[in-house]
Amino acid sequence: MSLERIDYAHGDVALTGWLARPEGTPRGAILILPTIANVNAGMEQRARMLADQGFVAMVADFYGEPVESFEASFPLGNALRADVDHYRARITAGLDALAKAAPELTLSAIGYCMGGQAALELARMGAPIVLAASFHGLLTSDRPATAETPIKPRLLICHGDADPLVPREQVLDFWKEMDAASGNWHFHAYAGVKHGFTDPDSEARGKDFLGYNASADRQSWLALTALLDEIYS
Repeated sequence: MSLERIDYAHGDVALTGWLARPEGTPRGAILILPTIANVNAGMEQRARMLADQGFVAMVADFYGEPVESFEASFPLGNALRADVDHYRARITAGLDALAKAAPELTLSAIGYCMGGQAALELARMGAPIVLAASFHGLLTSDRPATAETPIKPRLLICHGDADPLVPREQVLDFWKEMDAASGNWHFHAYAGVKHGFTDPDSEARGKDFLGYNASADRQSWLALTALLDEIYS
């Protein structure tokens, strides 16, 4: 399945989304927020997988410029997240582009690694989505949700319990944050599983904190599709 190019912008930064459309009438529309390495073949494949499930799915663009290597993605990601308002506006630009490409469809967002954090930021900021799902995503925020800013969408968090980027104390803090904000959350934790567990290329990146896990990859995707079936029934 070839993907459709979607040109959009955040301010004066030109961005490129990649959209997959299902056969027949779509069930809804899902924004895919990629890893810190941005758009790649793995993220495009997730769009195709969601299209096979009946959804319009678009991979968003974090940077608007090529990422030369995995190492080069870290300063780009850190710069984007340095200002929470700027970060949220960049994420929102992607959601707006999807809404324009798939009008009148109910929106959701999923994300991986930094993209998982971005999906949760959409929930925290009250974006018009019915589900935010995070796969090995970061759980912290520079602007946590509170009782005054309640979480409205359903939440799915799929987390590797051996992920050193998200230690257990951060998990507990996240639960407390979501409870304070009346979040309706499902949290799946996989024992002995590291960061990047959905990416078969994780092992090749040469980082101790990364590791692919086929079972966690499979089970987390089943959790997502089951919750989508429940929400979009």
